[in-house]
Amino acid sequence: MFEVATFAAGCFWGVEDDFLSVTGVVATRVGYCGGHTDSPTYHDVCNHGTGHAEAVEVTFDPLKVSYDKLLNVFWDCHDPTQLNRQGHDVGDQYRSAVFYHTEEQHQSALASRAAMESTHAFRRPIVTQIVPVTVFWEAEAYHQKYHQKNSGGCGF
Repeated sequence: MFEVATFAAGCFWGVEDDFLSVTGVVATRVGYCGGHTDSPTYHDVCNHGTGHAEAVEVTFDPLKVSYDKLLNVFWDCHDPTQLNRQGHDVGDQYRSAVFYHTEEQHQSALASRAAMESTHAFRRPIVTQIVPVTVFWEAEAYHQKYHQKNSGGCGF
């Protein structure tokens, strides 16, 4: 039985790439999560009126990869100390967030963040939100597997 995890860590194109490279991840899709607007478009989210973050929904096989391993990928793929930005990408849609689906994921995310804070892996405090998942709105087709279809990168 597959499980689902959802993460926001800046530009969803690069974040999706990081998760696609993990053995045990069976699917990803990019979209918008954590806001208050139904069926947002990329344009809507970029105009900062929806409250959504660019996010990646990760479907994974827990027999091949643990949620804790996915959390490690999440911490490694971005700077969780930057509030509402990643590198040159600025705005609330680029915030750092773990959208948990179960209480087990919630507790794992809290423990993982506490462990990261205790190791002082980052020079500044971690600002990552750990919040329950809301509706995940799939982004437009041209955003899906973007780097597989195009060359280029994100600002981070």
